[in-house]
Amino acid sequence: MSDMTNAADHPSMGEIDYHAAHPPESSKAWYHQLQLTNPVFWLSGGFLVGFVLLAITDASSLSSLVNQGFGFATHWFGAFWQVLLLLNFLIGLWLAFGKTGAVRLGAISMPEMDTFKWLSIVLCTLLAGGGVFWAAAEPIAHFVSAPPLYGTSDARSMAINALSQSFMHWGFLAWAILGGLSSIVLMHLHYDKGLSLQPRTLLYPIFGDKAINGWIGNIADAASIIAVAAGTIGPIGFLGLQISYALSELFAIPDTFVTQCAVVLFAIAMYTLSALSGVSKGIQIISRYNILLSVGLIGFILIFGPTSFIIDGYLQGVAQMVDNFVPMALYRGDKNWLDWWTVFFWGWFLGYGPMMAIFIARISRGRTIRQLIFAISIVAPLVTCFWFSIVGGSGLAFELAEPGTISAAFEGFNLPGVLLAITGQLPYPMLISILFLILTTTFIVTTGDSMTYTISVVLTGSTQPNGMIRSFWGVLMGVVAIALISMGSGGISALQSFIVVTAVPVSLILLPTLWKAPKVAHAMAKQQGVI
Repeated sequence: MSDMTNAADHPSMGEIDYHAAHPPESSKAWYHQLQLTNPVFWLSGGFLVGFVLLAITDASSLSSLVNQGFGFATHWFGAFWQVLLLLNFLIGLWLAFGKTGAVRLGAISMPEMDTFKWLSIVLCTLLAGGGVFWAAAEPIAHFVSAPPLYGTSDARSMAINALSQSFMHWGFLAWAILGGLSSIVLMHLHYDKGLSLQPRTLLYPIFGDKAINGWIGNIADAASIIAVAAGTIGPIGFLGLQISYALSELFAIPDTFVTQCAVVLFAIAMYTLSALSGVSKGIQIISRYNILLSVGLIGFILIFGPTSFIIDGYLQGVAQMVDNFVPMALYRGDKNWLDWWTVFFWGWFLGYGPMMAIFIARISRGRTIRQLIFAISIVAPLVTCFWFSIVGGSGLAFELAEPGTISAAFEGFNLPGVLLAITGQLPYPMLISILFLILTTTFIVTTGDSMTYTISVVLTGSTQPNGMIRSFWGVLMGVVAIALISMGSGGISALQSFIVVTAVPVSLILLPTLWKAPKVAHAMAKQQGVI
């Protein structure tokens, strides 16, 4: 195996020494620290501010524009996204379980981070967008209105089908696009070739120096920041709406804009402070406690909840998903259903793709391709499916035992109402509800701090961005969430639909990794003496 020193610190001749052209953050004036001279800052920040201003001044025009964009994206790109995610997953497995699986990434011989901490951060960061409320609500949604691929049947079969469809949306394909092939390409170009950890680097194999120093790179970075900011602001806003609703139901605290703002402000403070402490401190600590609390709740529900159905639902749901994997992944029958379920989720996850790849590349140094793909594309999805079985599976079991118990709470697509209906059927309902609300908050905080950190990395080109820019973006995303909440749930819903629009350019950034990742993996395998 070749000497695995840090090539990112010593770029080879002919490569672009990005960091040499960008002095340490501490040596810059405040306007440089905020990247006010960076066109990517104005493209991304300006767009978000414009979105909010239009939402406040002319909500109907914004809604019309977003709906038109949503229709365009799902009509022209829906099938492409389905094929892209499927190929991304399959090619990743091929690289992981072939000889290239032994290739070590990051130009060091051992992982920087121990496996438990690494997996904790991976799980908490990537799962957070749907960690609790979607796990409770999506299975009952598919039970009440059966997915068209399955149709209606007896109640228990419909419950298993509902779990299986939820597993597809939050399983193998969703996870693989967030840190599989794209992370392999980024880690090679950053640690071995000295290029920056930015979305534009994914386009370097196609456009060369034009991607790094030209307008192509600026647009790629800005589009990725806008997409991930929208994907993070949405959950932050929903956190405010959902926690406020739950506090009203549990403690009779008024479900008002003031309460919603207080929740968001608390989340801003938490994830901004965590991001300021860095990956090795705040993000790690919160992720560790997230996992411990999750395990505690899993154990409690397994003991005191509908254990038999949870286990049966998980095993049968996963088996059914695997058995129907390709038909589910490429289903094109009912376009209206597809647009608002599978294609919506694929757009959401694609929007996170480049930024999550950067984050995964940052924390996965020293891992092999096999470890990376196995953890992200296999282990994490199976853990996620089990979590959905614990929360959503319990809801389905309660619904089967007493029809209307959970489905009535779901009327009007009431996500927090479903969660509280489920916890209300368990022993110590008040305590368990509070713990779930804490878990939801910490999940969102983990996503907020990791994405605040990653946006700052992209804007500065440094893996140690200054505290000023981290704080700025952390606060900005929270303020945007509050501004959209002030319009009612319609503001956040518009942003959620807009996420699908942002996935259009981002999916084109990720496309080249389908053939560049195998090329990179085989080149590194030869260099390291693996093949």
